Amino acid sequence: MTNTHSEACFLCEKPRQGEAKDVENLILYRGAKAFAILNLYPYNAGHLMIAPYAHTNDLVGLDAETSAELWELSRKAVAILTQEYQASGFNVGLNLGVAGGAGQADHLHVHVVPRWVGDTNFMAVTGDTKVLPEDLTRTYERLRPYFSHR
Repeated sequence: MTNTHSEACFLCEKPRQGEAKDVENLILYRGAKAFAILNLYPYNAGHLMIAPYAHTNDLVGLDAETSAELWELSRKAVAILTQEYQASGFNVGLNLGVAGGAGQADHLHVHVVPRWVGDTNFMAVTGDTKVLPEDLTRTYERLRPYFSHR
């Protein structure tokens, strides 16, 4: 597992800028080993990511504490999004490596995407159109209070 931080990696750079920039960087929560951040290019309102602080793409090599915190934050995110957005389903997962579709292939992260029957998630594929479901500032304002309680 690589633990060095990368200057080119936004998942390393954003938390390294400090808590004073969390609102600007859309960081919702900082844990001991992992953090939650909004996705800048959301598929749906509330789309967020959970990532370890350690710069790694090695899921198998994660230590037990980091792995546990990643999944605990993912579980918490699903509960929060269910309550705040009344999501009726979710896509939760990782795209590992370039071949697996990872946009940031060097730093693993869990996507938590709320879903609803009839949502417009397919528009980018079928209509070559990206629908911004909600302003990211508004999404942050809605979700941050839930994550502020440890």
